[in-house]
Amino acid sequence: MKNYLSLIKFSHTIFALPFAIIGFFLAINSNNATINWLTLVYVVLCMVFARSAAMAFNRYIDRDIDKANDRTADVREIPNGTITPKNALLFVIINCVLFIATTYFINPLCFYLSPVALVVVLGYSLTKRFTALCHLVLGLGLSLAPIGAYLAVTGQFDWLPLFFSFSVLFWVSGFDIIYALQDEAFDKQQKLHSIPVLLGTKNALMLSNVLHLITASFILYAGYYANLGLFYWIGSLIFIGLLSYQHFLVKPTDLSKVNLAFFTTNGIASVLFATFVLLDLYL
Repeated sequence: MKNYLSLIKFSHTIFALPFAIIGFFLAINSNNATINWLTLVYVVLCMVFARSAAMAFNRYIDRDIDKANDRTADVREIPNGTITPKNALLFVIINCVLFIATTYFINPLCFYLSPVALVVVLGYSLTKRFTALCHLVLGLGLSLAPIGAYLAVTGQFDWLPLFFSFSVLFWVSGFDIIYALQDEAFDKQQKLHSIPVLLGTKNALMLSNVLHLITASFILYAGYYANLGLFYWIGSLIFIGLLSYQHFLVKPTDLSKVNLAFFTTNGIASVLFATFVLLDLYL
């Protein structure tokens, strides 16, 4: 179990899961609905199953690339022999089946859209072979969290969760560009595509800044659109402040703090923001 949790970087679920929680409770609050805790459990399970399938598929598809990369060859489970490719693929299939099965118990719309969601989250793993926009595809996959949770409650689309989905799209794309800086030279050698390969380190960081400015704009507009209160604005300022902080950690001449910027800062930002949104909705 420990090896499979490491394979999928289970701790990284902390990025999008808080936004799924936001989507769920926004739907409850906006529609004066009664909280169905079982539906919330289903939403969390869908997040876990979809992300587990996506990460395991990424490791399976990239196993030869990871083996050739000095940064990943000894630490990732398939190239170092901890998990076989066959078992990793079986793990992907099981999680895909569990994801679709769970959506069946939510509502028909979520069930019908579940294959589309899987195509997006699994398809990301192939994109760096042909486009530098792979970071945006990753962001798109995680951006399904708030709108998916909203649909689980309401069974219909609305603008408010889409603003949070757009926030996640540009937020994740921006910090994934920062993370990809570590492999710029390797990706060039392997003829893989990324924003750092396309633009270089300095320009890639500038684009990441722009994407995070767009993120901040959607976060702020969502609060204005929904007429949210003081706690929301406090949470927004904390979230935007932590986005800004990660750009002070990583510089074109110093990439030593990429992991701190990638995981710690973004994980804290996501959890704190969700906490303040819930405080605003229920206090």
